[in-house]
Amino acid sequence: MTTFRFLHAADLHLGSPFRGLAVRDEAVAGRFAQATRTALTRLIDEALAAEVAFAVIAGDVYDGAWKDNSVGLFFNREISRLARAGIPSYVLRGNHDADSVVTQTIALPEAVHAFETRKASTFVLPDLAVALHGQGFASRAAEENLVRAYPAPVAGHFNIGVLHTSLTGHAAHATYAPCTVEDLRSRGYDYWALGHVHDFAVMAEDPMVVFPGNLQGRSVRETGAKGAVIVTVEDGRVAGFERVIVDDARWALAEVDISDCADLPAALRLVEERIAEEAADLGDRTMALRVRLTGRTGLRSAILAAKGQLSDDIQAAAHRINADVWLEQVKLDLTAPETAPVDFGFDLAAALRDLSADPEMRARAEAIIGEIATRLPSGRAADEAPLGEDTDALIAEAVELVAVRARG
Repeated sequence: MTTFRFLHAADLHLGSPFRGLAVRDEAVAGRFAQATRTALTRLIDEALAAEVAFAVIAGDVYDGAWKDNSVGLFFNREISRLARAGIPSYVLRGNHDADSVVTQTIALPEAVHAFETRKASTFVLPDLAVALHGQGFASRAAEENLVRAYPAPVAGHFNIGVLHTSLTGHAAHATYAPCTVEDLRSRGYDYWALGHVHDFAVMAEDPMVVFPGNLQGRSVRETGAKGAVIVTVEDGRVAGFERVIVDDARWALAEVDISDCADLPAALRLVEERIAEEAADLGDRTMALRVRLTGRTGLRSAILAAKGQLSDDIQAAAHRINADVWLEQVKLDLTAPETAPVDFGFDLAAALRDLSADPEMRARAEAIIGEIATRLPSGRAADEAPLGEDTDALIAEAVELVAVRARG
């Protein structure tokens, strides 16, 4: 009976820009910036330790066009460690490293094999009776169903389909090479090694259809443990698989409902409990944590008035749990209970609403926000507002603070 293991990884995104983090410690920021490379080094360590027979990378080795050759040289250095151990690698181009996007090249070891991008191609490993079928992206846009042109399975072999795809769609990812699980199943292969979706997911078990997720989260939209999978094959069938977690810097989102908290110390205790849950399996990694406070509470005004102090208190709570947990941002989604209005002798609420709607005041507010944004550390995700909220939300918060302080 033939038994072997292979590595299935995807979405390395080497060269990905530093996004979504604003912390005060430069060393922590540097560790996040280096994390995608550290994750790949750890992945190769895991593959060598597991003595895999071969490795499959299902797209997006790179994040896009290189600014210099250092990205290609780093991948060459790490993949060469497998080659020197006699482990071949089979690499498919995804939308981020399509032929039309990454035009620079670094000569890779002969043991690294790239799937064709103009049509589906097949690699056969006769000693293992394995056939790998795949088609990379010639251009960043791949709107057609590529699976329909994949070849028939090789008889008497363990057949692996390799594809970079969104399947029928994913809320967090653009649509590329769309297809259904039934389309994949119709090819008659034994395993589908997918890429593109950054969440780990087993989409089907007969045959196994797997997204390993990306190696390293790059923003608060990519939370939790990240890594790849090692698949065990026995006598021509999948006998099992295991996730290998290789991320070095983790993102977390802690949502905390403080509706039942009587005071700020009680709310902070609840936040600290949630942070402990998020950091429970952190190990030697560092973590960027976003805290979102929710609920209907009379504490809302006090929290708005002391948001900076609250952030410091939460950071202190995080460090009591783990010295490598760093607060990325505090988001407030709180509503206040209804209270009787205070009589100021005039309609304060109406006056503030009129002021916030004034075009001149809005222009001044946007200018101030823009000036502050230029002084912030680089790191917001491209589609995030520089201060974490849009102009309307910031003005509304400022108006509420004025009203709170006016009430004394």
